[in-house]
Amino acid sequence: MATILRAGRAVVRFSGPDAHRLLNDVLTGPFAEGSETAGWWALLSPQGKILAEGLAGFAKGAWWLDVAADVAENFLKRMKMYRLRAKAEIEDLTETHRVGWARDRLEGGIVHRDARGGGLGYRVVATADAAAAWGEGEDFARARIAAGISELGEDFGPETTFAHDIGMDLNDGIDFVKGCYVGQEVVSRMKHRGTARRRPVVVSGIAAPAGSAVVAGGREAGSVGRVVEGHAVAVLRLDRITDSDAVTVEGAPATLRLPDWASYAFGESADAD
Repeated sequence: MATILRAGRAVVRFSGPDAHRLLNDVLTGPFAEGSETAGWWALLSPQGKILAEGLAGFAKGAWWLDVAADVAENFLKRMKMYRLRAKAEIEDLTETHRVGWARDRLEGGIVHRDARGGGLGYRVVATADAAAAWGEGEDFARARIAAGISELGEDFGPETTFAHDIGMDLNDGIDFVKGCYVGQEVVSRMKHRGTARRRPVVVSGIAAPAGSAVVAGGREAGSVGRVVEGHAVAVLRLDRITDSDAVTVEGAPATLRLPDWASYAFGESADAD
């Protein structure tokens, strides 16, 4: 299977003796050098809302991160601010490199396994020239939605969503062992107090655009993200889903399914925060 271009993603390269420390001290995820798996990470606001998110993999003496192109400029600005006196180079490779996806591991480029949702194939980073031969299509979006994985830019906007809301805590996107990072206090409180009220749900049978409301029991529970062939991921209030068979999107019946990796259930009510 050919590599599929992920046109909405930008590449940022972190290198230098303090690059690992910088990423570890600022972003949520675990950063393991030598791993064949790309770790999920998020940059949070001090209030715990996601400003940027993506995958990070180590190769050729540097860390290669992908991020939604729409928030790449803000991500770079903030990371350079947090760098202070750290000996780390931060490079915007938007013009020179591309992000791709392959279902099976292929040779060529910088390749890391995407383990989210039980396995989403492989993330590929390559030069723009090499990526010119890549294909286009919705294969990655289709696989991501089926796995119940939400993505900033496709499913939600910046500063609207907590890391727990999109299941980062259940997909190794949060390192609960390491020390403080930006927004860590909020993340830790949500974990220990059980205050995650919203969670990813796969919605099917949609004949409406992204952003359309999911209504359960006469109340809005959330909204759908990018829709591909009638399917989307929605971050929903679980406590409002008392009957998963009585849900509508834009007035039309829809079907809900929890991701295979979910440890939560419909009807759950989180503790008050």
